Amino acid sequence: MQRRRDFLKTMAATPLAMSAGSMANMFAAAPACATDVSGYKALVCVFLFGGMDCHDTVLPVDASSYSSLAQIRSPLLQSYAALAGGTSRDRSSLLALNPATADFGARRFGLPPEMAGLHALFEQGDAAIVGNVGPLLAPTTAADYFQGTVDLPARLFSHNDQQSTWMSFGPEGSQLGWGGLFGDAAVQAGANAEGIFSQVSVAGNSVFLTGNAVSAYQISPEGVPSIGLIDAAGDRFNATAQARVRDHFIVAGDQRVNLFERDLVNLSRISLDANDLLDTALQSRSTLNTAFPASPLGGQLRAVAQTISVRQSLGASRQVFFVALGGFDTHSAQANDLPGLQQDVGDSIAAFFAATQELGVAQDVTTFTAADFGRTLTVNGDGTDHGWGSHHFVVGGAVKGGDIYGDIPPPVLGHSQDAGNGRLIPTTSVEQFAYPLGRWFGLSEASLTTALPGLARFSAAPPAFI
Repeated sequence: MQRRRDFLKTMAATPLAMSAGSMANMFAAAPACATDVSGYKALVCVFLFGGMDCHDTVLPVDASSYSSLAQIRSPLLQSYAALAGGTSRDRSSLLALNPATADFGARRFGLPPEMAGLHALFEQGDAAIVGNVGPLLAPTTAADYFQGTVDLPARLFSHNDQQSTWMSFGPEGSQLGWGGLFGDAAVQAGANAEGIFSQVSVAGNSVFLTGNAVSAYQISPEGVPSIGLIDAAGDRFNATAQARVRDHFIVAGDQRVNLFERDLVNLSRISLDANDLLDTALQSRSTLNTAFPASPLGGQLRAVAQTISVRQSLGASRQVFFVALGGFDTHSAQANDLPGLQQDVGDSIAAFFAATQELGVAQDVTTFTAADFGRTLTVNGDGTDHGWGSHHFVVGGAVKGGDIYGDIPPPVLGHSQDAGNGRLIPTTSVEQFAYPLGRWFGLSEASLTTALPGLARFSAAPPAFI
């Protein structure tokens, strides 16, 4: 029986049958009355695969701190200076941030010019920065790290394992993500007429969206997911042949003796029905006028905005979305590669926020970034190596924006949160980062305890950015 459950989880991730959790409403536990699912709310996770360099994203602009960064990162800054269009990392080129309450003494910060879209959102109060976030098992300092006096997340500095740990609090192989457990709580409280639209990914299968009762429904930047065999039948043969191929996938599952075959057919039928429902809703929606960048992330976030625009047709009151951008593993050629990626992040998130304003849901949609890890403060020539903690953005009308939460350690080596080479030991755990998002989403304290089991290890209050 366990293998059959594993099969259902696997099939829920396929393009044909993408949601074993689509039947969540049928099997949900008694509603958790303390979880609030009134109105509409959506969380949008923007995952930056490879680990965006936090030291090259939130940069110092005060003279002393910038001088320290420039000394440590001299080879990298020389690479920027050698670019054909000139450097974007001169202190005078950085876009200064003016936080409302955060006090770092004489230290000041800015964003690279490529992130002008996010900078504008920060300055107008619709974006916040949460400093030095990452996986932790307990509060940890450099002394703890080097003396081995605290437990550490498994397989630190490994891409796959730290991606999984960010999403699910465990290394690769973990099965339940905190976004999925948020979705479980919402569905169990009666959210969403169609459970299949609770968790939506535009970036393939992700453990982040997987819960006990929900899993990812995958769409593409173009909208409704394509099913290759059915499309091929329509391309190569007539409409009758295409219809017969479709019928093959939705033949009555209860006629099958084998449980695996029955589950596969039932999941296929549910997914095809969901595709039809989403396609019909998208065809009848009003035009979205907001212009998005013609970029990988821009296309994904446009698809999210379009899906949100038909939320009422889908019967959705709580949704969790997952989008992603790769290329941040900048061991070399960082000056060539990172600015373009940052441009995509800044412009695409700014366009998405504008789209939520157009749709009248800016207060109801919160977007946040996540990544494997940050990177080292030291450089290896023209790139950087795997780090740990990193700085992240939270965007939305409900965000207490225009401020910096958490800590941004100074650009020096050997401080109390330096795990070596300027790898930042996080001062805010992923659970502490996730907690205010879950509370805003409507989860009860009991549901948050279930979704964020490690939160009790941290006595410090979570950052109150929303």
